[in-house]
Amino acid sequence: VQLQASGGGGLVQAGGSLKLSCAASLRTFRSYGMGWFRQALGKEREFVAAISRSGGGTVYADSVKGRFTISRDNAKNMVYLQMNSLKPEDTAVYYCARDRRQTATPDSSKTGTYDLWGQGTLVTVSS
Repeated sequence: VQLQASGGGGLVQAGGSLKLSCAASLRTFRSYGMGWFRQALGKEREFVAAISRSGGGTVYADSVKGRFTISRDNAKNMVYLQMNSLKPEDTAVYYCARDRRQTATPDSSKTGTYDLWGQGTLVTVSS
């Protein structure tokens, strides 16, 4: 498995916090931007956040801006998504993905920008 997301699987109350992790078994991990997407039951996959290869640039969906923080540790081949002030509408399966590019730009919100996807981790937020 090249991208392994973890950190979900339980139930968190609204207003709570959760940190997702994505482990990448890629020799070229630090050469590419990374992103998080989510897909709620019966809905299309939607963009959550993206980060540039250096970690210096980030982009967020409006729905999570100010609540979620994406980060990466290139030494450990890890990407993280810190989620605070969680809402029931944040309930979804969360996926990490590798961007074909190095930067984080508005185009980072497009699924076609990504060429490698991990399996998802389920986040359930109760009201």
